[in-house]
Amino acid sequence: MMDQSEKLLMGIEHILSVASDLVDEVARLKRVEEECKILKEKVFLNQFTFAEQQVFELALDGYSGREMQLILSKEEATIKSQRQTIIRKLGVSSMKEAVKKFQHLEYESSRKLLQSR
Repeated sequence: MMDQSEKLLMGIEHILSVASDLVDEVARLKRVEEECKILKEKVFLNQFTFAEQQVFELALDGYSGREMQLILSKEEATIKSQRQTIIRKLGVSSMKEAVKKFQHLEYESSRKLLQSR
């Protein structure tokens, strides 16, 4: 027959095993969430040409139109045109709003995850 301390140890081992499984599952869910975020961003950016993606990524990093011209070695008119196309494709009124729309993707996915719990 098992004594109390053996039962207690078995119980503790079981709890530790369950806790370990939960830690693994949380890590897996975090990876899945990160993969989802990356996929959403890819889908979002796929609506743009490569050149527009370059401009948009610089906008996300906070660069001005002038800085974009220097970094990408493009004419002012080209950058302006690409920025306008991005704004039009996203149905927003400014580049600032376009950036907010992209940043909102991350917020939306984490909010949905919290609501599903």
